[in-house]
Amino acid sequence: MSRTHHLQLPLDADAVRELAVGDMVMLSGDITISIGLPTHKRMVSELKAGNALPLDLHGGAFFHLSSYIRDTDAGPEALYMNPSTSTRYNPYMPDLIRLLGLRLVGGKGGLDMASVAAMKESGCAFLSFLGGGAPLLSEAIRGVVSTHWNEYISQFRLTTLRVEDLGPATVAIDAHGNSIYDDLKKKAEDKLPGILSELARQRQAASNP
Repeated sequence: MSRTHHLQLPLDADAVRELAVGDMVMLSGDITISIGLPTHKRMVSELKAGNALPLDLHGGAFFHLSSYIRDTDAGPEALYMNPSTSTRYNPYMPDLIRLLGLRLVGGKGGLDMASVAAMKESGCAFLSFLGGGAPLLSEAIRGVVSTHWNEYISQFRLTTLRVEDLGPATVAIDAHGNSIYDDLKKKAEDKLPGILSELARQRQAASNP
């Protein structure tokens, strides 16, 4: 039976390993977001060169969420958050998960098996955020903590936001390697022979009125 977890960031590996596929999560604390492919490539390059990133992401939460930050008299303001498709970042995520010891990653669409292996090693889970859920997700924003690599467009920057009850998000890949996407694929594969058989029957019926 799935559970709902109200989690306070940062998390340790033990807390993440308690999450199971299908569980729901509400997050409070600081998260870092970016949807920039150049940003991901740069992060990996810097880390492999032995250079520190401009913020400490070790053991943190890094999500593929888009946001636009505008400057106001009261300081920077995040106008929205909206999930992006995480599979675009498959080439970079295994290194980022391992090198940063990330505890939570997320977006839409999951990650590949290389990333899942890194998640099992590091104690990391993938959270699936509601596609098109920007109004709901944006309600959780409580402030902009920092932005880095500001030469990029707003959505590509390394932006850290403070959130309260961000979610609900679904644990789509847990730290034990279980994946909701594998379950869906298996169910689809199991149904495929029946679907093909029915289509063949319909074609046969149409050709013999």
